[in-house]
Amino acid sequence: MTPLLRLCKPLYSLALTLGFFGSAVAQAPREFSLNDAISFATQQNLNVKNTQLDALSAEARIKEVKGLALPQVNVGGTVTYNAIIQKFIFPAGGFGASADSTGGSTDKNAVTAIPFGVKLQGNVSANVNQLLFDASYKIGLKAASTYRELAQKNITASKINVAEQVAKAYYGVLVSEERMKLLDLNISRVDTLLRETRAMNTQGFVEKIDVDRLEVQLNNLKTERQNVKNLVDLSYYLLKFQMGLPINAPIQLTDRIETYSQSDLDRAAVLDSAFDYGQRIEFSTLQTQINLADLDLQSIAKQYYPRLTAAATYGHNNGRNSFGDFWTTQWFNSAAISVNLNIPVFDGFQKRYAAQQRKITVDKARQSGELLKNSIDLQIRQATVMLSNNLQTLQNQKRNLDLAQEIVRVTRIKYKEGVGSNIEVLNAETSFRESQTNYFASLLDYMITKVDLDKALGKLYTGQ
Repeated sequence: MTPLLRLCKPLYSLALTLGFFGSAVAQAPREFSLNDAISFATQQNLNVKNTQLDALSAEARIKEVKGLALPQVNVGGTVTYNAIIQKFIFPAGGFGASADSTGGSTDKNAVTAIPFGVKLQGNVSANVNQLLFDASYKIGLKAASTYRELAQKNITASKINVAEQVAKAYYGVLVSEERMKLLDLNISRVDTLLRETRAMNTQGFVEKIDVDRLEVQLNNLKTERQNVKNLVDLSYYLLKFQMGLPINAPIQLTDRIETYSQSDLDRAAVLDSAFDYGQRIEFSTLQTQINLADLDLQSIAKQYYPRLTAAATYGHNNGRNSFGDFWTTQWFNSAAISVNLNIPVFDGFQKRYAAQQRKITVDKARQSGELLKNSIDLQIRQATVMLSNNLQTLQNQKRNLDLAQEIVRVTRIKYKEGVGSNIEVLNAETSFRESQTNYFASLLDYMITKVDLDKALGKLYTGQ
């Protein structure tokens, strides 16, 4: 081997190692707890980003309203070329002259046309307008500030919705993974029993039909396991979609299914009529909308006040018959300052009826607030009852699962000792699998109901 080859070989090996390590790092799954997943989603979900853009738009709208009180400055200029100068018509002899005084003409209709103007005219001016007093302007500023508050609450509402969707998808993944783990144990147990039964069949202790029944059972379990595996993949896709992650991004969940106890029921039973509706973002948002509607009503009343503005104008103008003289001769300046007072007297009752419409809008919004309170009360009661029922169902299904597992253990022992039948084992396995399905279904229902109750209580997401 040449010295060059000996030198290149370790470098090549190092390059392969670094390439493999970089690839492994690039594919390493990112770990998420439920809180991490919710925090990530509230930053990356596109619906949240859209509400944040709405908040930026609200800030721009506020600055637009504030700009009405600043001086409004306009600069402009005009150059006019009179291709045919307008003529003013006079009697041929001038004002008050008779027809025969114009060189002996006896035509009573004779006139003289005199051009009035120049070929080129131009002016340049600057105008400044300043609002001095407008009673509705302050109302507009208050409305703009309230609009900012509404935009921020809309961001919070979108984050709460995202937190709900992520939590439910996260729990769906956890439950599906636990179900798949239990199916793997079932497959391992039935596979072991199948091998033992085949050995007993070879020795003539059991019939071939017993082997076939167990093989059918094993094939059904493998098929169910594959279906659950597909469900786990789909659950991951849904979770990543809700989080705002690419579908193919590798992630790993760090939370596990917890042990549920009566404390959850105790927590739900603490509810009473002293619930603070302001904890619900929907109610808080509606209150802000009521404030906006009330400010809109106040702005109509302020339109009865006088409006005072000031204006100033300064400019130059010129007019000549030749293009050269137009630019080289003197331009004449002018300036004016004015104060304008506008006092509304009668508008055909337009503001009166506009105020009636705004008042109706405010009343409707307040009635919607009462309706929302009743709706929140109903949601809390429903979620509380559902959580209680689902917890009881979960506890019953857990007991059924434990009993079914014990039945499977006993029937297998009896079968091995020759005092039980293969049919009993298969029936026990079938019942055990049904108990597993029922348990995991009730577990997912319970966890989703927990999310619904937290949302009803306004405790699902409290971050900013």
